Amino acid sequence: MDEYLVPTGFGEDEFTEKKSRFIGRVWPVETEEEALECIQAMKKQHYDATHNCWAYVIKDGPMRFSDDGEPGGTAGNPMMQVLQRENIYNVCCVVTRYFGGVLLGAGGLVRAYTKGAKIAIDAAGKSMKRVWSVLYIPCPYTYYERMKLEVAAFGGIIRDTQFTSEVELEILVAQADAKPFLDKITDMTSGTVEGLETGLEYRAFPVEVE
Repeated sequence: MDEYLVPTGFGEDEFTEKKSRFIGRVWPVETEEEALECIQAMKKQHYDATHNCWAYVIKDGPMRFSDDGEPGGTAGNPMMQVLQRENIYNVCCVVTRYFGGVLLGAGGLVRAYTKGAKIAIDAAGKSMKRVWSVLYIPCPYTYYERMKLEVAAFGGIIRDTQFTSEVELEILVAQADAKPFLDKITDMTSGTVEGLETGLEYRAFPVEVE
């Protein structure tokens, strides 16, 4: 199954550039129809805006963008390039502009719409959609802090923690990392801690992406 980044949720942020107000928004979408609904909703909500420029990318589907009246190549395409650089899919981005009376020029517009898309993605956050191995790991309290470091080192996620006579962890790691992670834990604790793989899940979870 494919492994790719998607928005964690809806994201919104804005800034002002030479009196023009730019509002960037990002949505997670599964289909082109959902993307078009987001775009139409923004056009309806911001009917009085100067421009509602947009771009969307559907995994294994269409990639489209629009300058919505801005000079060609100054809005939609720069927004699309941000989505591609961020390596993010199933995403719709709309940047709304309220003109403030000062012309920005082609270069200024490109920078503004690029920024609008980027801050919206940052506000939304990123999740990795992949096959995750679900691991159950009971460990003594003395190894708890070290365990958290190892999970982070493998790009994993601690989904649940139960504090009983020991610390019981439910951990998600990429399927390919499950055996190396479990081997590392066993070696690190000299066999004191042994984990168990309890299942697989194909879904998106928030991740820290550099």
